[in-house]
Amino acid sequence: MKTYEVVGIGNAVVDVIAAADDLFLDNMGIEKGIMQLVERARAEVLYGAMSDRTQTPGGSVANTIAGIGALGLPTAFIGRVADDALGRFYAQSMEDAGTDFVNDTVKGEDLPTSRSMIFVSPDGERSMNTYLGISTDLGPADVPQNVTANAKIMFLEGYLFDKDQGKEAFRQASRSTRAAGGKSGIAISDPFCVDRHRADFLQMIGEELDYVIGNEAEIQSLFETDDTNAALRQTADKCPIVVCTRSGAGVTLVRGDEWVDVPVDAITPVDATGAGDQFAAGFLYGLATGRDLETCGRMGHICAGEVIRHIGPRPQADISAMFQAEGLLE
Repeated sequence: MKTYEVVGIGNAVVDVIAAADDLFLDNMGIEKGIMQLVERARAEVLYGAMSDRTQTPGGSVANTIAGIGALGLPTAFIGRVADDALGRFYAQSMEDAGTDFVNDTVKGEDLPTSRSMIFVSPDGERSMNTYLGISTDLGPADVPQNVTANAKIMFLEGYLFDKDQGKEAFRQASRSTRAAGGKSGIAISDPFCVDRHRADFLQMIGEELDYVIGNEAEIQSLFETDDTNAALRQTADKCPIVVCTRSGAGVTLVRGDEWVDVPVDAITPVDATGAGDQFAAGFLYGLATGRDLETCGRMGHICAGEVIRHIGPRPQADISAMFQAEGLLE
């Protein structure tokens, strides 16, 4: 028996949310409706300008792990936060939500906890200004083997692939999980990150992992092609399970010669933030509980469909009840 069904490694980012009208955005020089990275000084200015702030623990893989935890599976998250107010808030919030935050807050570091200042306009547009802070410095020393060796499934965040210590942390975690009989995989996260580190991505996917999740642009970027099916076949030659989300066209899942297309119902989103993260939560829940590929894809769609119906990147409804309504749970 494993201690954890799913363990994630990713950026630990506090989402700081406040309402803002277009005049405020213009005055602060914030480009509406996009995500942009900001430096520390800019982050401090924007944080100080926010009124009636709402803070929630965020980060792509952390959102996925929270979704899996909400479905009742034991989960843990590995990430770096500073020993500051936001870092302590992040660690405690993950624990309160039922996911073990296994790292101590980091003392004596100059970099503060990562945060994303999100300004929500009256029309629902979200303007995100992300300061990466301490989370991107995650390395092998942050990866406890007693956690990775006790994970049934390890889930890695592609955003951390930009630094050498992040790559080494991933390799260490994956090898530990797989050596103990678990499975390990990655969310590609960003096609531009693949462009910067293609050889390392392909090496890891081909030699260190059991599954890979990406959207069409990310899967295509692995092999520098605009032919998604060809890229899927090439990826499947390297990795046992490949999952490609195709927006309104649904998802394609490939395992060896098995090729499954799962359509999706068209939904007008209230807030698309977190759709990919929660798709991964549904898929990994299915994988952890021994479902077939089609069921894993359907579970992913249900989770993604729920989260885009409201503001925020984590589920608010009873997803288990939604699975039961679709005949996916006994």
